[in-house]
Amino acid sequence: MTAVDTAIGRGVLPGRLGDSPPRPDGVPKAQGSFAFAGDLTADGFLWGATLRSPHPSARIVSIDLAGAWRIAGVAAVITAVDVPGVATYGLISRDQPVFAGDVVRYVGEPVAAVAADHPDTCRRALAAIVVEYEVTEPLLDPERAIDGSHPPIHPAGNIIRHQRIICGDGAATGAVVVEGTYEIGMQDQAFLGLEAALAIPDPGADGVELYVATQWLHEDRRQIAACLGLDADKVRLVLGGVGGAFGAREDISLQVHTCLLAIRTGRPVRMAYNREESFLGHVHRHPARIWMRHHADADGLIVKIEARFVLDGGAYASTSSAVLINAVTHTQGPYRCANAIVHGYAVRTNNLPCGAMRGFGVVQACFAHEGQMDRLAAACGLDPV
Repeated sequence: MTAVDTAIGRGVLPGRLGDSPPRPDGVPKAQGSFAFAGDLTADGFLWGATLRSPHPSARIVSIDLAGAWRIAGVAAVITAVDVPGVATYGLISRDQPVFAGDVVRYVGEPVAAVAADHPDTCRRALAAIVVEYEVTEPLLDPERAIDGSHPPIHPAGNIIRHQRIICGDGAATGAVVVEGTYEIGMQDQAFLGLEAALAIPDPGADGVELYVATQWLHEDRRQIAACLGLDADKVRLVLGGVGGAFGAREDISLQVHTCLLAIRTGRPVRMAYNREESFLGHVHRHPARIWMRHHADADGLIVKIEARFVLDGGAYASTSSAVLINAVTHTQGPYRCANAIVHGYAVRTNNLPCGAMRGFGVVQACFAHEGQMDRLAAACGLDPV
């Protein structure tokens, strides 16, 4: 250690500027002893599992739970009628049901959940639940959500948000004009540590403690407490070991289901998704269709940008409105331009719900405006790099 190190406290007092404190989880992760959320258990715990819709759009005619209850080892079977508090949740708009009640709006939407003594018992119980569906035409094309050619799939309508940006001289034009349409498909965060949670009910089942891997403990707590019909101080969340997130853990997935089963049975309940269920159970990056037109002078300096964004938010709103705002405000990218006309739409469809993923709308915008820069460079005889 040098005299300078001693003078500034490096290596002597922790927490000083320039310190390099060890990661508290570094050693256990290197040793393989770190407890991720999927490793957590409790004495006498039950396993939980979710029944999901096989249809993107259907009316639920009836649900028969009798077969599940007849299976030995089943401790609880719950549906929408068993949610004691607010029946819906959501980060911006509370529009997503804990369980589908009258209709299902995407493949994988939760319809029921069970708690049992073994994962195999859970699987047999789910298979024994009989749901009668009346299949309806799904809304799969985001453009039909905008033009009104498909009936609303949600009471709040098919358009989550229409965002406009009008800046500068809308009549401006340039000597060079290039345009293009760019399509970005749905992407999944595919974090390595799959969704898992352990809920431990209080004595008397008037409260619950939830161990869960999440990005937003306090926001989760607010939504969970509302759905459980409990005061917030009756719901305690502890961060389980997180094996990646990248935006997908901002929204509720299995949290409310796990807590409901624990309170209903009076026993700890552990829920854990496999990879297939994880793909269905959390939000994804928004698919997008983006049209852009760039006006520039002969030297390639941008005069005006016109753009239209359509983001497919899937069945529920999640953070679609915020992602849309982020996308359209990054229309021009890092390039100077005083004039712009931009319209952006985030819409509901019967596709999987979409929300936060790294970049939060900017990735879609960047893909489009950089494609436009290549077109503009070619039109002006410039090197695209």
